Amino acid sequence: MSDTTETVGRLLPAIAPSVLAGLYQHRLLTTRQIHALFTPTAGQRWTRKVLAALAQRGLVDRVRGPGTLSCWYLTDAGADTVEDTGPRGEQRRRVPTRAQAEGLLKRHTLAVNNVGIAFVRAARQRGDEYGSDSWRHEIAHPISQGSVRRPTQLVVADALLTYLQTGESGALVMHQRFVEVDRGTERPADQLAGKLARYTRLRTYTPPGDHNAEPLWRNYYRAWPHVLIVLADQSPARVTQRIARVLALYQSDPTKGNRREIPFSFVTLSDLVAHGPFAPIFTSPTHAKPVDWLGQPPPIRHTARPDKR
Repeated sequence: MSDTTETVGRLLPAIAPSVLAGLYQHRLLTTRQIHALFTPTAGQRWTRKVLAALAQRGLVDRVRGPGTLSCWYLTDAGADTVEDTGPRGEQRRRVPTRAQAEGLLKRHTLAVNNVGIAFVRAARQRGDEYGSDSWRHEIAHPISQGSVRRPTQLVVADALLTYLQTGESGALVMHQRFVEVDRGTERPADQLAGKLARYTRLRTYTPPGDHNAEPLWRNYYRAWPHVLIVLADQSPARVTQRIARVLALYQSDPTKGNRREIPFSFVTLSDLVAHGPFAPIFTSPTHAKPVDWLGQPPPIRHTARPDKR
């Protein structure tokens, strides 16, 4: 164990290793996001003290985030500490430089993490299992076999979330979703529709020479993860237009071929943060009215009939 690790373990608050592991997993987090994930029962002042202590020891650094928020990321020393001591959700090192933390992907990364935090809050309220290590960024799957002249084609999800729901009998039900965050400024509608078409290819893709004849995704998932498209930083009128255009382009995408269409739904980030994933705020091509993230409509409310006596 390094001297730095011994110092961290001896002097920093007990929550500090979890904060470091969260930054290792999610790359960039605002003070508010860190508070929501790791110190929800304490004041934000305590969260800022923890972060200041980590920064003083050279384990984290910050840049200016949206508005007046601070946006935190690990230094190399902080990443070394996590890898030496754990715990961490996954073992792939993706430590952003300061330039990357200040760059164009900052808002996108923070938006993806806001999606994850919305599910964390819901799980706490419902007694389900979903925490800071329950979503992973940039999950890639091949949809073609590469060659010397032609690289392997990939579909890369912005995130994959895994949610364990507690059933009425106490049994756990696993739900997994691919997440695509769409801010409306990073790619035109045809590119988002094209990505949905690539997910459609993934659902049927079997590597050449695989005599098992099972699609590749079955090696990783118990059931096909539906795709959640989260629309951020867009006006209501823009959201409506965006959804209509993506649906029209997806339906007519020639690369989709005759494959069976995949299940997906749209939701705005503002609604997801405000109401949580179990509210009927998701728009799906297969449902006439809004549903929750599991495809369930809102419960029917029975009004009492007036007494005619």
